[in-house]
Amino acid sequence: MPRSDDPNDPRGLIQESFRIDGIDLGQCRTVFLDWALGHGAPYDDALAALLARYLDQPADHPMNVTLRAALETPPTAARRGGRAARLGY
Repeated sequence: MPRSDDPNDPRGLIQESFRIDGIDLGQCRTVFLDWALGHGAPYDDALAALLARYLDQPADHPMNVTLRAALETPPTAARRGGRAARLGY
């Protein structure tokens, strides 16, 4: 596995994803998950630094899309149903 001098990407996972020709969104999500599990939380500052580092890459590159999505606040979970919802409690 390649190594990187970037403290936010020491294993070079994100860096390598930008070098892979034809990488798709699903593959980038898998790379990101590996990176996130290795990095640990919180990682918002690291994500912001990585996005800044790869500004020269196309904005629609799947890894850029993945990194930006990771910074978004997830929607709050809503009740999905069940007996109480059916009966109006």
